[in-house]
Amino acid sequence: MTRHLGILLFDGVEELDAVGPWEVFAYWARNHPDDDVAVTTLSPDGDVVRAAKGLRILADHSFADAPPYDLLLHPGGIGTRPLMRDEDHLDWVRKQRTAVPLMTSVCTGSLVYAAAGLLEGRPATTHWAALDLLAETDPTIEVRADDRYVDDGDLISSAGVSAGIDMALHIVCRLAGDERARQVRRGIQYDPQPPI
Repeated sequence: MTRHLGILLFDGVEELDAVGPWEVFAYWARNHPDDDVAVTTLSPDGDVVRAAKGLRILADHSFADAPPYDLLLHPGGIGTRPLMRDEDHLDWVRKQRTAVPLMTSVCTGSLVYAAAGLLEGRPATTHWAALDLLAETDPTIEVRADDRYVDDGDLISSAGVSAGIDMALHIVCRLAGDERARQVRRGIQYDPQPPI
């Protein structure tokens, strides 16, 4: 039975927050079909979104026609700030929480989860520049400032931007094992060695 992985898109989404995990999941799905995973994107209306730095991305699905997901990833970006106050979006996030077994976030996507009440009393992280805002949004959150990602069972949050790739590889490891995650990591040649 196919496991459906969904990546949310919205205006102001940080490009790598969405596209980094997409690369991991899409490589996994394409190169290891026996694992029976599929990754798609969704946006509220299924239309094109303009990301934080201007990249335009066309979603695969709207909220109305998206498949039932086994994993939903909420990226961050400047577009999360209005989403934190958008009651329709927060209600949609809460509804997903009741149906999706594994909710994940990259960067400031965790701010939206916090505003929706999903992180109450739980450990979580976000982009370093938004750690204080995460704590202010819900003071019950155990903010993990030094973690690249925080796996709390049915909810995983990751720090900023490139940390979403680490989290996505962790998810491959969790769902398909260490060796598969190593194969995907090597396949996308992800071996960070910053030059500075």
